[in-house]
Amino acid sequence: MLSLQRVRDPFVAIIAAVLLTLGFPKLGAAWLVPFGTAALFWVLANGSWKRSFWLGWLAGVVFFSINYSWWTYTIGHDVGPFWAYAAVFAAGIIDGFSWAVAGALVAIAQRRAPPALAAVAAAAAFAVMECARSVGPLGVPFAQLGYTQAETPLRVFAAYAGTYGVTFVLCAIGAIGADAFRRRTLRFAIPAYAVLLLLWAQCWNAWPARNAPPPTIPVAAIQGNIVQTLKWQPGALELAISRYTTMTASVAQMHPKLVVWPETVIALRGEGLNEDAALETKFGSLASRMRATLVVGSIETRDDNYYNALFFFGPRGERAVYEKRALVPFAEDFPGSRYLFWLPFVGTLNGGFSAGTLNGVYPTAAGLFVAPLICWESGFADLAHAQIARGAQLLVVSTDDAWFGETSGPYQHAQISQMRAVENGTWLVRAAATGISGIIAPDGHWTARTPMDVQRSVVGLVGRPTGSAFAHIGPTPVVAGLALLYLLSVGLPYRREKRS
Repeated sequence: MLSLQRVRDPFVAIIAAVLLTLGFPKLGAAWLVPFGTAALFWVLANGSWKRSFWLGWLAGVVFFSINYSWWTYTIGHDVGPFWAYAAVFAAGIIDGFSWAVAGALVAIAQRRAPPALAAVAAAAAFAVMECARSVGPLGVPFAQLGYTQAETPLRVFAAYAGTYGVTFVLCAIGAIGADAFRRRTLRFAIPAYAVLLLLWAQCWNAWPARNAPPPTIPVAAIQGNIVQTLKWQPGALELAISRYTTMTASVAQMHPKLVVWPETVIALRGEGLNEDAALETKFGSLASRMRATLVVGSIETRDDNYYNALFFFGPRGERAVYEKRALVPFAEDFPGSRYLFWLPFVGTLNGGFSAGTLNGVYPTAAGLFVAPLICWESGFADLAHAQIARGAQLLVVSTDDAWFGETSGPYQHAQISQMRAVENGTWLVRAAATGISGIIAPDGHWTARTPMDVQRSVVGLVGRPTGSAFAHIGPTPVVAGLALLYLLSVGLPYRREKRS
């Protein structure tokens, strides 16, 4: 007969995964996340590293399959509902292994680390594995636990240690509680929670974004609300040009110094905007009349390659192009398609784009140097930090979230922009085709914001960056520090517990 533990632990692992999922939009119950991490770490610390590996994998599959379910809205149009859900489940299976490895590391920490450090070592392991599955050409930067705290006081930790640091804190809160429950003592929990509370208070009091000077520079984001089913239809290009130029002209009386349009809003077929001299002249003239920098999402063609790009038109005839660096795998590019051409849907899921290589930073009429991020790129903290390190003072996110309809996807994506602003201590202007567009302050709150599926322009003020500790160090030292914390914790000698 199955033992109680063999039935109980998988059940608790699944419940933990569901609780963590509920912390994300649309429900956005961020307060549930520490309870979810507590349940998860309680299960992972109960058995051998092999058992914890598979329990972590089970929880991960459930978590990622639910969290990625919004992909089916787009994929389903191309490959059908069955294959769309199969793709989401496959992604859950693959990314679930990051939780599996974290589970094994948690079990090892429980056995090898001193009792006072076991919980924080477990939290560090989880945060490191969250980074591992979020970076690289096949990394998926969504569903990071830290993003759930974009509107809670815990977001302050992102200004010092990034979103991975927020994830670490959430996991530490849960792991400390789980450890206290397992050991049936508050001996380590009380001082550990006291340290976390003191650390939070110090970070909050020293947070530069809390004392940001009043913004003074007018900017605008244009949300034309042209859905995907219309975007590529005959006459859609003329509609987009007319709607966006008219909406941009209508905000001229507010004298914005920077106007941002969404990703690929000017969707030419078979050619890039750089090949249409008349259209470039039209947009350049609009920027000149408004005495503003106009940022237009379109396609660039260069050396027989296609790039998802942002075109910068300056008020004095300046022109620059930013090429997207991180392509969406299996949408804008199919990794390894040269060798995997025989697989079904390879042609359908390969957008044929090339990736840019420049961490572009551009001067604007706003008097600020701008770091552009196109859609998927905003999920990668290292990409934004690379631009900040080159002198960027304002983040601009241009995206087309119309691909995901009214699912949780656009809301999660907007939440990510909030955390990028907090991490770098900068203002952020976000233009999305169908929403959510708006302006985000360095402390992560929206000063102006549109709802979904409306045609609307956002005009507001931004200011100079307040800066942050994270803006100086970036994500790599943070993750390296967490990895070192784990290694030191499990490597410290102490009298080990006897197995029961």
